[in-house]
Amino acid sequence: MRDPIHALRAHFAQPGGDAFADLLPAARVEAALREEGATWRHRVYTPAVTLWAFLTQVADPDRSCRAAVARVLAGLAAAGRSARPTTGAYCKARARLPEGLPRRLARDAGRDLHRAATEAWLWRGRRVKVADGTTVSMPDTRANQQAYPQPGIQKPGLGFPVARVVAVFCLATGAVLDAALGRCPGKRTGEAALLRDLAGGFDPGDVVLADRLYGSFYDLAAWLARGVDAVVRLHQARRPDFRTGRRLGPKDHVVVWGRPDRPRWVDGATLAGMPRSLTIREVAVRVPRRGFRTRGFVVATTLLDAARYPADALAALYRARWHAELDLRSLKCTLGADVLRCRTPAMVRKEFWTHVLAYNLVRGVAARAARAAGAEPREVSFAGTLQAVRAFAGRLVEADAVEAATLHERLLRVVGAHRVGDRPDRVEPRARKRRPKHGALLTKPRDQARAELLKGVRS
Repeated sequence: MRDPIHALRAHFAQPGGDAFADLLPAARVEAALREEGATWRHRVYTPAVTLWAFLTQVADPDRSCRAAVARVLAGLAAAGRSARPTTGAYCKARARLPEGLPRRLARDAGRDLHRAATEAWLWRGRRVKVADGTTVSMPDTRANQQAYPQPGIQKPGLGFPVARVVAVFCLATGAVLDAALGRCPGKRTGEAALLRDLAGGFDPGDVVLADRLYGSFYDLAAWLARGVDAVVRLHQARRPDFRTGRRLGPKDHVVVWGRPDRPRWVDGATLAGMPRSLTIREVAVRVPRRGFRTRGFVVATTLLDAARYPADALAALYRARWHAELDLRSLKCTLGADVLRCRTPAMVRKEFWTHVLAYNLVRGVAARAARAAGAEPREVSFAGTLQAVRAFAGRLVEADAVEAATLHERLLRVVGAHRVGDRPDRVEPRARKRRPKHGALLTKPRDQARAELLKGVRS
């Protein structure tokens, strides 16, 4: 087992015994395989080899199974072994991997990175976790449609199954701490409901940062009951009146929210444990910069101490919420998790969490490079880190201990040099200059269109 685990770790710039080893320790991989019940049923595609191949597959620009198998065959050839150059055995081995394995490893890697954040990376000494949601699509198969139905506005046979995703990021490092997948249509499948399912991953003293969708009375009360503070945008249904409450400064006051009527997702037992009122601080934020869509908004927070958390600090923190959008873009666009490729719901979830594991390992390399360069992780480019890791991966797998140490030192310098551009208050239109190529749109199910072509019917 240890050879493929070494290859897996070296592919993400962490050979055994050096400072990177805690991102994906060999003992953790072995323990996770045992605890998740991974079994050895193939002499080539053991669980460790399969996990390595799957992880490098999602991190490679060519995310095909054939390319993943080619990497396995290259490793076998270097060791004087061989295997059949077909993808069937690998695909069956992926299906046998326990669904919880990549999720366990991804969450552990993210949380370790979150806990290792230095004091200088924190917000006023607090650990901030940012929540945001998005969607991912997958192949149009019957199984995927049943688990994650396509939007109702799309005709049957012309759309793709879509899963809703809510992810929790570490504001300091960008690591994914946890995530939840759910159906887009249906009851209790919205982003706020999915975040409630992840509440167990928040620790007392944390600060949750989110947009207005997550800022209901009942959500804020639940966070306070856990010892977690919240900073959210005030929901548009609430109208702030800064003439009332206890004034803390210009457009900054503390008010009392009364408990509204019980929503359908709150049961009687939960309602009985809810307070009758909440003391909430509301801060108006004005956006004076030209070109920004938003001119002003109101932040609602449970951080009531104006001396420790002044209004301008809260405004800057809420603006940092945009990092969640950038992190989702890195996960979906740079790593390619926006369009998943697997054809069954279980494999879709494995593929998504394998993307998250690869994302967190790249974030770990960026954090180490930032520390070595005296910078913050957010200043290091995710895409640049991924490109450097891909370039160094082949040499790292083949290097001995001495050469690997030299390669890692140089890798850190390369990654640390890939800084995010300093573009204060950059303004760009949400439009593309390059026109896409025009092509006819499919207006009927593919099987039907194919049958009409065979009959000579012009569509």
